[in-house]
Amino acid sequence: MKKIEAIIKPYKLEDVKDALREVEVSGMTVSEVKGYGRQQGHSELYRGAEYVVDFLPKIKIEIVVKKEDLEKAVDAIIQSAKTGKIGDGKIFITNIEKVIRIRTNEKNEEAI
Repeated sequence: MKKIEAIIKPYKLEDVKDALREVEVSGMTVSEVKGYGRQQGHSELYRGAEYVVDFLPKIKIEIVVKKEDLEKAVDAIIQSAKTGKIGDGKIFITNIEKVIRIRTNEKNEEAI
């Protein structure tokens, strides 16, 4: 099993969710996060004072998939989140040793 963590632009969440549904990936955890990278933030004015916004709002999606479903899930995220501009985000993939569904005590692939 693999865990996919995708950091994307907030307005792309619905597109990514729909794309994952199309490739039959069900279940995800979504968090509102802030990030700092090559995009570098921007300056804003507030009551006449300029300040720098370093950390930009992003969405973090976490998904656990079977190893054989990894590539189609990653491709769906890339195709639906990509704008071609800086700040599109990143995808991190890690191994998952074990999953347990608390309600039923199902384990591993049966639990996802």
